[in-house]
Amino acid sequence: MTKVYKNAEHALDGLLFDGMEMMAGGFGLCGIPENLIQAIHTAGTKDISIVSNNCGVDGFGLGILLDAKQIKKMYSSYVGENKEFERQYLEGELELEFNPQGTLAERIRAGGAGIPGFFTKTGVGTVVADGKEHKEFQGETYIMETGLTADLSIVKAWKADTEGNLIYRKTARNFNPMMATAGKVTVAEVEEIVPAGSLDPDHIHTPGIFVQRIIQGNHEKRIEQRTVRAREEN
Repeated sequence: MTKVYKNAEHALDGLLFDGMEMMAGGFGLCGIPENLIQAIHTAGTKDISIVSNNCGVDGFGLGILLDAKQIKKMYSSYVGENKEFERQYLEGELELEFNPQGTLAERIRAGGAGIPGFFTKTGVGTVVADGKEHKEFQGETYIMETGLTADLSIVKAWKADTEGNLIYRKTARNFNPMMATAGKVTVAEVEEIVPAGSLDPDHIHTPGIFVQRIIQGNHEKRIEQRTVRAREEN
């Protein structure tokens, strides 16, 4: 059976349901699966719990799901530039589990590796440690964090072959590779699909065994904060 689907709607067919848990790759607006996010918005799936570093920006990326009240809970490390994210959380409309960024990354990696929990010093002595198991190792206190998995992972890559092997480009790699391993089903949107065997095995970041469905998308590639330097006068 082919892993290549003609568009995001077809790739998500049969995978979406209310109350699902989902992982969405990206960091800010870098490396986000924007076509798949739009398709989820169009499908109207609601009460979603989403694992993502942040929640896009107002009106773009995961922000469109937030605006439509399709998200019930976020597992994140950064509110970012999304004022609606902040508003919904402060007004009690959105559940939020804040994680130190490295802890969030390791929770996802652990989930994908089949590791149910691990100990870390990050967060000891802060509200992050409240309600968590504490344990001493070599005289130092650590807290236990649990691995994260999801019903669906949606990721963005630069290039894929028809077997689902993925290559990410530069900083767009971010959370995508670890999330690809932690979903029961992983759907990848990419900029280019090439025949199987075309990719150098040494350059593959995510093996195709982790990827069930692929689409080739059109990407807007917005810049979250465009900063330019004033022209220098001679």
